[in-house]
Amino acid sequence: EVQLVESGGGLVQAGGSLRLSCAASGFTFDDYAIGWFRQAPGKEREGVSCISSIDSSTYYADSVKDRFTISRDNVKNTVYLQMNSLKPEDTAVYYCAVTTAVALQFRLWLLWKRPGEYDYWGQGTQVTVSS
Repeated sequence: EVQLVESGGGLVQAGGSLRLSCAASGFTFDDYAIGWFRQAPGKEREGVSCISSIDSSTYYADSVKDRFTISRDNVKNTVYLQMNSLKPEDTAVYYCAVTTAVALQFRLWLLWKRPGEYDYWGQGTQVTVSS
């Protein structure tokens, strides 16, 4: 059974930092890309970042570039999202997800932001940034 479990969310002041973790099990972790998404109340789920399994290439939404860093530990089967210089607009529920489509692993640069391309999702972790 595929499982993705996020942790590390919480309440932080603007300018602060958090590190989210996504612990994965039930599939061959180092074969597939992992993405982070977020969803704020009343808004659509949006892609935040993604990391490839092939060469650990990373992708970021423009809104988080230079503030967030994604990484993966293929020994611990865990993906991390280091979030620095947090802003109130970063407030959302953050989800990690895995895409097992073989073709997608080679087209992440084009498709990583699309929630529909991901097969399995975690339950989410709340991040709240106060002003």
